Amino acid sequence: MTFAHRVASLLVPAGIAAATAFTAVSAQAGCADPRAMPAARTLLTLPAREAVTAESPLAVRNIVGTWLVTYAAGGEPGPQAYIQWHADGTEWENINLPLSGGNVCMGAWKAVDAKHVSRNHYGWLYTDGLLTGYFNETETATVSLHGTYAGVTATNVYDLSGVLVATASGTSSAVRISP
Repeated sequence: MTFAHRVASLLVPAGIAAATAFTAVSAQAGCADPRAMPAARTLLTLPAREAVTAESPLAVRNIVGTWLVTYAAGGEPGPQAYIQWHADGTEWENINLPLSGGNVCMGAWKAVDAKHVSRNHYGWLYTDGLLTGYFNETETATVSLHGTYAGVTATNVYDLSGVLVATASGTSSAVRISP
């Protein structure tokens, strides 16, 4: 079963029958809409790099910078993104999903403890160029001293009225891009 089919099977539980009208249209997604993930993709590979402040065990220092992130669900790789985590607690992402759905999104993050950060991330969703909804992705990531991080994600997709129409979960793995 392909990644897209696995994600689709997560998003069509019997309890979301009322959302069928919204999800029946061909939604294109920005950043992390789990309904619009292509089945096959070419993944970039970068070697792990030392964190800029590798001597510090603090996740808050080691997360700041630019990362190449690979998302996965059901054990299969999904889209990749460049994410910048800023020292002021904000972040933005540019993901390799279709431009027509919007592929730049942003959010805020905070340190959970010395090794973990938590991110609260939002993006708009478009269908045929029209705004049709938004999503919220949360992530908790373990930041290493060796220029990598790994996280667990949960995504909720909403229509413009704020009605939850789909959910998905997955993982992320990232490699720091050295300055």
